[in-house]
Amino acid sequence: MKKRSKKYLQALEKIDKTKLYTKEEAVKLVKETNVANFDASVEVAMRLNLDTKKVDQQLRGAVVLPNGTGKTKRVLVLAKGEKAKEAEEAGAEFVGDVDLISKIEQENWLDFDIIIATPDMMPALGKIGKLLGPKGLMPNPKVGTVTNDIAKAVSEVKKGRIEYRTDSYGIVHAIIGKVSFDESKLLENLNAFVELILKSKPSTAKGIYVKSIAISSTMGPGIKINANSFDK
Repeated sequence: MKKRSKKYLQALEKIDKTKLYTKEEAVKLVKETNVANFDASVEVAMRLNLDTKKVDQQLRGAVVLPNGTGKTKRVLVLAKGEKAKEAEEAGAEFVGDVDLISKIEQENWLDFDIIIATPDMMPALGKIGKLLGPKGLMPNPKVGTVTNDIAKAVSEVKKGRIEYRTDSYGIVHAIIGKVSFDESKLLENLNAFVELILKSKPSTAKGIYVKSIAISSTMGPGIKINANSFDK
């Protein structure tokens, strides 16, 4: 069994494991139970009643959080001509085409957080799919990273767009900010994400859709939230 630090155990004492907190209480607690010596991220995990073996019950997408995530992402854009110029003007850190694809392949260069590509670049990029796929870096039209609207895509990432997808257990995770955020900003981001997932319920999903919702800080304990606190 993993040995927990004194700080973690003290944080754990502040949480009633038998209780489902309101979203407001949970956000307050997640700040109070931060055990990291840095500005930790705050993550939400939603366990959904989905059969992810069925394609139509695999949620995947992206959302721009109202207050961002507190983390600046390094963007690589694969595009040519005017689209490459758009990317540079929008603030992408790296812009190129086959030259950057070769650099990734030959040098195992991965000094970026996200790739945005125009559709015409995908055949060339597909050749290194086995390298990018396991790292979650392969662009996908479902999350808006394969697009001709390069300026919008780069702008959204810079504003704090996050990607999400259900894992094999039907759980969807997302970072909704930093512990340094005001409670109101964390709450806004949490509301935005949960509402999106609720609206994304597949028509084929049966029974109670949301099994559980919890938030935690990096290395901190989980805090369970009453799903009914998101009802309007």
